[in-house]
Amino acid sequence: MTFNIGIDSLIARIDAILPQTQCRQCGYEGCKPYAEAIAAGEADINLCPPGGDVGIHALADLLAAEYKPLNTEHGEYKPRAIALIDEATCIGCTLCINACPVDAILGATKHMHTVIASECTGCELCLSPCPVDCISMETIVEVSDTLKKEAADLARERYNFKLARIEREKSERTQKYAERTQAKRPETNTSSVIGNELNNKIPDKKAVIAAAIARAKAQKTATA
Repeated sequence: MTFNIGIDSLIARIDAILPQTQCRQCGYEGCKPYAEAIAAGEADINLCPPGGDVGIHALADLLAAEYKPLNTEHGEYKPRAIALIDEATCIGCTLCINACPVDAILGATKHMHTVIASECTGCELCLSPCPVDCISMETIVEVSDTLKKEAADLARERYNFKLARIEREKSERTQKYAERTQAKRPETNTSSVIGNELNNKIPDKKAVIAAAIARAKAQKTATA
């Protein structure tokens, strides 16, 4: 199908319809990559469970395409919910923080985490990484279309900010190691040294988490 608008404009209009949960249920890394795939004719319009039937109809209208019911292989439509962390059970592993696509979880290693309710998209990506199952989803009251759009715009902004932050931090780490190794070993292959130093400095996170889980279980047994 041919459109009279540019591809970037089309992607933006498709992305504006998507709910910005960034949940990846559609099979893409986020709402914009899914929008890009739709615009390129590489993805169907019915792969977004959070968008539901309303979203599919809106995409069909925009693209002058035939409506298709939600492809439930990607999940069922559910009322919007937000994540809640049982702070008494949380072991501070930070896995949920890393999984959150919009940085809606606050906390630090070995300290309890908490969800910023107003910024949580309900994507559920934090559930499976949690080693102690201390995160649950709570359905929230439906809001007006205006508030939904505001929440989606905020989620899009925070998602893009996180992507930019990750890329910036990666670049900064690489630069720091490059400068350090160049100063210490001017004749050494910089790229291999950076890789070795990074591997040596990354702690065994699995062991740290396993120890934290053991402590949590021991505490539960002691209080039982």
